[in-house]
Amino acid sequence: MPHHDLVVLGAGSGNTVIDDRFGGLDVAVVEEGPFGGTCLNRGCIPSKMLAHTADVADTVREAGRFDVDAAPGVLRWPRVRDRVFGRLDGQAAEGEQGRRGSDFVTVHRGRARFTGERTLVVEGDGREVHITADRVVVAVGSRPVVPPPVRDSGLPYETSDTIMRRPTPPRHLAVLGGGYIAAELAHVFHAAGSRITIIEKQETLLAPQDESVSRAYTRLARSAFDVRTGVELTGLEGEPGRLRLRLDDGSAVEADALLVAVGRTPNSDTIDADRAGIALREDGRVVVDAHQRTTAPGVFALGDVCTPVPLKHVANREAQVVAHNLLHPDDLIATSYDAVPAAVFTRPQIAQVGRTERECRDAGLDYTTATRRYADVAYGWALEDTAGFCKVIADPGTGRLLGAHILGPQASTLIQPLVVAMSLGIDVPTLAGTPYWIHPALTEVVANALLDLDL
Repeated sequence: MPHHDLVVLGAGSGNTVIDDRFGGLDVAVVEEGPFGGTCLNRGCIPSKMLAHTADVADTVREAGRFDVDAAPGVLRWPRVRDRVFGRLDGQAAEGEQGRRGSDFVTVHRGRARFTGERTLVVEGDGREVHITADRVVVAVGSRPVVPPPVRDSGLPYETSDTIMRRPTPPRHLAVLGGGYIAAELAHVFHAAGSRITIIEKQETLLAPQDESVSRAYTRLARSAFDVRTGVELTGLEGEPGRLRLRLDDGSAVEADALLVAVGRTPNSDTIDADRAGIALREDGRVVVDAHQRTTAPGVFALGDVCTPVPLKHVANREAQVVAHNLLHPDDLIATSYDAVPAAVFTRPQIAQVGRTERECRDAGLDYTTATRRYADVAYGWALEDTAGFCKVIADPGTGRLLGAHILGPQASTLIQPLVVAMSLGIDVPTLAGTPYWIHPALTEVVANALLDLDL
């Protein structure tokens, strides 16, 4: 039975744990799919490449707003898809080849499950390989949730795992769910020519966002899509290419394809965690402490399988913590989840960090807010933007930011100085008044919102 000093389950963020500092060890990586995990192959990277292409197509279509005569922005889907995945599939292959070429890493192809304490079986290619390890890192990720009415119907459906590789865009795409995956992929396929219907049980889309953002985005989405909020799916009928979705308000949606985007669930149920002594939370996440250690000695976990914040940049930070703690067991560091930003690459972009106003209110915090519109600054005029805004929330006692929320072009970039301020404890007067803010850059909308806070 092969024995390794370290075994990493999953070649997404888990693969980033391993670098030359582990060169003196016998390391193994276990992976059943393409290297790079969800983000590279079917998640955040291809969706953002497609979303930017959709932005370009929409910009061409709207060129008349800037007195520019342009041909209709036609998105040539097969060529776009092949361009995106031609690059990413090559990246995945190179990642695996790099590991196979290492003199201290062994690649086991297949799905791993525990058979005991730090003992595993890897099943793949019609065979089983039993291995043991001194230490194990569990980074097996998550997968889309499929609700019973869809799963039990026997009819075809898409998830974020599959839809971006479709041969052609559907004529009418029904999207079940109103979160960030639904928003981004609705934007992509609308630009590709699909008619979009979004079905969401909450009263607004992107409901976890600040109320100002979720309301504004829902209003904008209604101008482009058929948006059904406050309703749930009760049944799926029809045949492939001719689907009928029954809703609990008595209405129905007919579409030729269905995208299910109602959330994700950890893959902890695939590894027989109990046999290793690894405890799970009620929602299926692996229990870890501040140092990413599970309840099983010598076993760490990171990423979607355990994290409270399932974002790629968080998984990467957790991987850095795990790497350090594996190498320095007498000098452990902890993962911090303070000031974690997030962005939604829909149209328009959305970004946020820290608390929403509702969270401040529910926590009984003393806070003040200020909002500035893109239309208030010169570069907003250049963009002819009428919907974008930056909202900031601060503690009037300390002058420090509690949260920030941006809707509009470049939101994912504009949020970053606010993330830095919150991470480093920089107060609002210092942030707003010390550095130069370029004029007439769009960052002025952030500076002006900060200056408007009543501190």
